[in-house]
Amino acid sequence: MSLSDADISTLFITLRLAGLTTVILLLLGTPLAWWLARSKWRFKFLLEALIALPLVLPPTVLGFYLLISLGPNGPLGSLSQSLGGPSLAFSFTGLVIGSVLYSMPFVIQPLQNAFAAIGDRPLEVAATLRASPLDRFFTIALPLAHSGFLTAAVLGFAHTLGEFGVVLMIGGNIPGRTQVLSIAIYDHVESLEYGQAHLLSAGLLLAFLMLILVYAVNRRFAVAQQ
Repeated sequence: MSLSDADISTLFITLRLAGLTTVILLLLGTPLAWWLARSKWRFKFLLEALIALPLVLPPTVLGFYLLISLGPNGPLGSLSQSLGGPSLAFSFTGLVIGSVLYSMPFVIQPLQNAFAAIGDRPLEVAATLRASPLDRFFTIALPLAHSGFLTAAVLGFAHTLGEFGVVLMIGGNIPGRTQVLSIAIYDHVESLEYGQAHLLSAGLLLAFLMLILVYAVNRRFAVAQQ
């Protein structure tokens, strides 16, 4: 038994979505995580709670409100159309927006913890050597937080691979456009096509293998530091 053309297309859409979501979150999440780790703002906990909201909010609830926002009558959807852009609801762009918001805590929290673990001492030493704040960030903070970046990238990618409720609400189930692996598996199970469901489910085990790699690399790094 082999994958159908529709399933192969679904696989590429899912990998593209996970990869693009991870890159966007790393680019946007790195400065935000750095600020959260270093800031003394008294109301910082409000932003941290907002970032962690997808961890406790049912995916269908988040997906529903995103669908309202991205729809033609919603603030984001109407703005996109007024600028001559495409409709965001039931589109790949909408999937990316929803995935970025839904996977945000899985990227930002590991980065924030990695930056916080650096402490003040290495940065203060670099400052005494006349390193600018930007130099301290790129030459001290980023290299020391590399394990956090690995964890954040893998968690963000793996979490996006397994999304169901959010992507179903925002993108629907349009083959070749917004259908992702988790939805395709559900469709095969509903149709009693268990063989196809097994093949696609095995593909999602990639996330498990990636987690094993992360834990192995982080353990090796921890042992090397001792």
